[in-house]
This record gives sequence, C-alpha cells and structure tokens, in this order.
Amino acid sequence: MTPNVFLIAGAALSAIAALLHVCVVFGGPAWYRFFGAGERMAASAEAGHLYPVAVTLVIASMLGVWAAYALAGAGVLQPLPLQALVLPAITAVYLLRGLVAIAMWLFDRRRLNAFWVWSSLVCFVYGAVHLVGLVQVWDSL
Repeated sequence: MTPNVFLIAGAALSAIAALLHVCVVFGGPAWYRFFGAGERMAASAEAGHLYPVAVTLVIASMLGVWAAYALAGAGVLQPLPLQALVLPAITAVYLLRGLVAIAMWLFDRRRLNAFWVWSSLVCFVYGAVHLVGLVQVWDSL
C-alpha cells in the first residue's frame, strides 16, 4: 500500500499544532494572549497556576495522538486500536470546530473576533485535509 499523502499531511498539521501548544506553555502568558487563549488563561498562567499548563499540555497530547492516528491511517505506522472509528471522529472534530466562526457569526456576532475566525479557518483546513485522506483510504480501514 502506498502511504496516503493527505493523511501524512494531516498528521504533520496535527503535530505542528501540538508543538505550538507546547511552545505556548514555555512562552508563558504573552504566548497565551497572542494565540488567543483568553485573558483568564493568560492571567492564570501569570499567577503561576497549573491549570493553563495542564489544559494546554492535554490538548498538545491529544493532537499528538491524532497525528499518530493519521500516520497509521496513511499506512506509515501499524494500525492503531479503533482506527476506523477514531479517524472519522478526528476529522469530524476538526470540521465542526472549523464551523464555529460561522455559528458565531449567525448567533453571537459580538463574541466573534480574529481568533475565532483564524482558528476556525485553520481547523476547517485541517479537517478537509483529513477528510480527503480518509475518503481515499476508507476501503482499507
């Protein structure tokens, strides 16, 4: 089986997102603010609380696992448990998260800001890349 380029790209995108989340932890409050985590998270990090670090590292870990599942679906790694269920779920999460800015525009425009627009666009692209790869390998899952 030839490795699936789209799922490899999806894995790379998830891995980059995971690495960025780890960088935010080390970058501190200014990075939480820059990447749109919100003032509450930034202030909490500034105060030395563990909550922002824990949440950010859990997200980074989840994204790392998603990268591994994409690589397994691409045929680069051995198949992972429940791969036929997990890969569509990952794709759906990315695509649904990508639609958040549209939902906010329709129902809560005052909360819509650059963070929601850009992060939704990024997530939608990630989901589209995963979806193309998933459709291509569906029969082999």
